[in-house]
Amino acid sequence: MGSLSSESFDQFLDSLKQAGVEISNENELRERLAEAQRWRFAFATLAANGRPLGIRFQDGSGGINEADIHNTLARFQFPEVLQTTFAASLRAQH
Repeated sequence: MGSLSSESFDQFLDSLKQAGVEISNENELRERLAEAQRWRFAFATLAANGRPLGIRFQDGSGGINEADIHNTLARFQFPEVLQTTFAASLRAQH
């Protein structure tokens, strides 16, 4: 497998927010990603299972930019399946 992007989870989360994603309990998410050896795996896990911790991702402005979200996830080398499921979870919360 090729090397992963050297960009940080901080840059990743900032990019998601620029695309219109609101992150609930962002401080907890950032702390957990900082502790993780593989932050991409930790993010995928928390995106799917973070609700009990108060970690939620939602459309913060009523107008998320789905293309920007897909581009961000692709730029940070997340698998296509996560790109699709993450975007679908944001749409489902409208």
